[in-house]
Amino acid sequence: MNKIKCIVFDMDGVLIDARDWHYEALNQALRIFGHEISRHDHLVTYDGLPTLKKLEILSSYSNLPKQLHPFINELKQIFTLDITLAKCRPTFCHEYALAKLKTNGYKLAVCSNSVRDTITSMLTKAGIINLFDFYLSNQDVGKSKPDPEIYTKAIERFGISPSECLVLEDNVNGIKAATDAGAHVMQIHQVTDVNYLNIANFIKKIESAAC
Repeated sequence: MNKIKCIVFDMDGVLIDARDWHYEALNQALRIFGHEISRHDHLVTYDGLPTLKKLEILSSYSNLPKQLHPFINELKQIFTLDITLAKCRPTFCHEYALAKLKTNGYKLAVCSNSVRDTITSMLTKAGIINLFDFYLSNQDVGKSKPDPEIYTKAIERFGISPSECLVLEDNVNGIKAATDAGAHVMQIHQVTDVNYLNIANFIKKIESAAC
């Protein structure tokens, strides 16, 4: 029986309630050029994708020039950091869960479609950055989620088999990436789902089923 040895967390919508922050920051940048993504389209099409991929999709059905993508992306990252500084705070259930899991011997990591600076800023403001062995951003892979590369890379870095890894994800793109990497997946519906009891019980189910 393969026991769970490592737990990998998505960030937005799992550890940080930041899905709306990314939506607000991108629209703040887009409005400068007369564009905006609706709430419906954000939830159905764009949620969980990296900013440059969102801009590619938007340009495919609108008159947003592709030449503006790098500048809009840069603005979006600036606005995201501003929102993070204003809104991101520690969450006790996350601090406790991560500390307890680490004490119990699990290796922990974050794999996010966000850029590295955003991950660093959010995890630092949330007071949990030092609880992770490492984190990977969309800048650390050639293909972002829903491609499994980021999770495959994390599993290889831990030196374990995919069946020894549990991934916590909240959206279809991340779930597909983790599943295709061969990991076990715990679907998160809201950030409060991420607590020690829920995670410990999920691990028990996985290991009991493998007996």
